[in-house]
Amino acid sequence: MWATVKHPAFAGRTLFVVQPLDERGTDAGTSFVAIDHAQAGIGDKVLVLTEGNGVRQILKMGDQVPIRSIIVGIVDHVETGV
Repeated sequence: MWATVKHPAFAGRTLFVVQPLDERGTDAGTSFVAIDHAQAGIGDKVLVLTEGNGVRQILKMGDQVPIRSIIVGIVDHVETGV
């Protein structure tokens, strides 16, 4: 994702459009934008933190961070009992 104008907190950060998935790997919910903190690639299944306080703690940018979602891990393998 690319933007001509963005908040300074997003400067130098990679943005991805994330599509939530259910346990079967099918779309589950509305897509959203998250910054990448795990060096993910296009098409990777990722673990996303969508809670503001946790994001602020990871980024260490103070209390006024306009970022709500951050990719914190890349999923290598998933096993389910389904």
